[in-house]
Amino acid sequence: MKLFGKTPDGKEVNSYELINSKGAKLEVINYGATVSSLKIPLKNGELVDVVLGFDNLENYINSFDLPSAPYLGTTVGRYAGRINNAVFTLNGETIHLEKNNNGNSLHGGDNNFSKRVWDVKAVNEGSNPSITLTYLSPANEGNYPGDLSIELTYTLSEDNELIIGYVAKTTEDTAVNLTHHSYFNLDGHSGSVVNQKLTVNTKQVLEVKLDCIPTGRVLEVDNTPFDFFTQKNCPTSIDNTFVLKSKEELAAILFSEKNNLKMTVYTDQPGVHIYVGGNCFNKIKGKENADYHTLSGICFETQNFPDAPNHKHFPNSILKKGDTYSHNTTYKFETL
Repeated sequence: MKLFGKTPDGKEVNSYELINSKGAKLEVINYGATVSSLKIPLKNGELVDVVLGFDNLENYINSFDLPSAPYLGTTVGRYAGRINNAVFTLNGETIHLEKNNNGNSLHGGDNNFSKRVWDVKAVNEGSNPSITLTYLSPANEGNYPGDLSIELTYTLSEDNELIIGYVAKTTEDTAVNLTHHSYFNLDGHSGSVVNQKLTVNTKQVLEVKLDCIPTGRVLEVDNTPFDFFTQKNCPTSIDNTFVLKSKEELAAILFSEKNNLKMTVYTDQPGVHIYVGGNCFNKIKGKENADYHTLSGICFETQNFPDAPNHKHFPNSILKKGDTYSHNTTYKFETL
């Protein structure tokens, strides 16, 4: 553990490093429960940092003031994705959320989990090292009902997997949808993903309006730009939710021919939202003085569907008092 910086209100933010027996290295800061670095060993012994990030806390904080906040490596909540008109109905009551995206609510509004200093509950070294962070989101934070207590564990397995497990409970019925927002680049964080190969294990995508709000319809991807069921180059622009098969754990695959590095995404969530970006608008430098642009990385946001509270036929997004929210996602890295 080492001091990473202090927030404007004086809270200490620390950086934690986990190393497995293969030499892979994971760095996590407790501001936003953020993955700041993930270095994977290649066959030649070189370590490649496969996620975008910043070198200091100030840049993470200032990144939320960019024209489009990138959420580099953060934990997103209370509700990942967009909610139409920042409003939904729960138990007969209309819940008005914070509007922060063209009149909609995005990623939990302005008071979101990515900006919070999380508590570190445990750090386990040795085989399959892990770190567990917790956050108590008070009732009405972002106007969401209920005190929501979250426990998040990052594990760096001996098989070079980044395993993410979330558990949450609430004191009142509330909407919950958590996700991880790393931008991956298997060629290294300072490059471009344009030549990397993408496979998405589904033939269905949510139809959306121009503001990225789902219409409620599910579309087939055959003969459309969203057909990644067979491997294709990464798209240069995408911000869409793919519908995963029930009980189908394999979500997506990313492959770098340059490094012969493959990342496979597994999840128990009903969707994976894929987004290419990372742009810091030449205003904030990334790690090692990198200039992050519109093709710097690709996100695999495993989650429930955006705007699910407003669509009864979408998977349930309401966590009832007394129930437990559970979400598990794995990013597995292999050299071929």
